[in-house]
Amino acid sequence: MILHVVEAKYLHDYIIWVRFNDGTAGEIDLEEQLYGEMFELLRAPDKFKTFKVDSFLGTLVWENGADLGPEFLHAKAKSLV
Repeated sequence: MILHVVEAKYLHDYIIWVRFNDGTAGEIDLEEQLYGEMFELLRAPDKFKTFKVDSFLGTLVWENGADLGPEFLHAKAKSLV
């Protein structure tokens, strides 16, 4: 099965709740992943909150072009559940 994010909600700080097409769901704290050229801009909370679920890519994307692979997000969600 190819993993896809099907739903996501901003909770607080750098924490997002996500649900995947395999039924897995959980909260993910992405604060430690916000480094590097694409992600540094997302350290501003108002920018971080602007993510969307891209149905074509099947993952979270931000206005500046940053995205995180659904497999990475799935692993983070499973480790917290």
